[in-house]
Amino acid sequence: MIASGSVDDHVDEILHRLGCRVTQPRREVARLLASKRGAFSAESINEELPGVGRATVYRTIRLLAEAGVLCKALLPDGSPRYSIDHSWHHHHLICSSCETVEEFRSAELERLLCELGAEIPGRVLGHQVDFYVNCPDCLQDEGADEARSTADNGG
Repeated sequence: MIASGSVDDHVDEILHRLGCRVTQPRREVARLLASKRGAFSAESINEELPGVGRATVYRTIRLLAEAGVLCKALLPDGSPRYSIDHSWHHHHLICSSCETVEEFRSAELERLLCELGAEIPGRVLGHQVDFYVNCPDCLQDEGADEARSTADNGG
């Protein structure tokens, strides 16, 4: 895990550790990722870097996710979203409607997960919890749509 904004600073070290060549296109990908706030798709990064090959963008994102620099969350349709993996442990709230991904932290959830981990035979190496939700903005939009529908139907 690497602090936000420092992916670009450490990309050479990370790529060397993974046994990869350090190239200018990979540095460009890392520089753009370091500037991101919130979740993003590999495709959105590819679109922002027209001078970098699609395979390089996707491969660099995959390598950085495997190295623990990026955090990966899956949307309900299975497509991934990534974010800079900050040093704090978190889970995700994933909106099933607009596909936004938010970080979620809960001391109570962590306590429960530790208790469950103690009951599991063997050694727990990690866990991931993603909550699939309808976010407040989408719920508000749904409420407005329902109100319009009721008014249109004379209700």
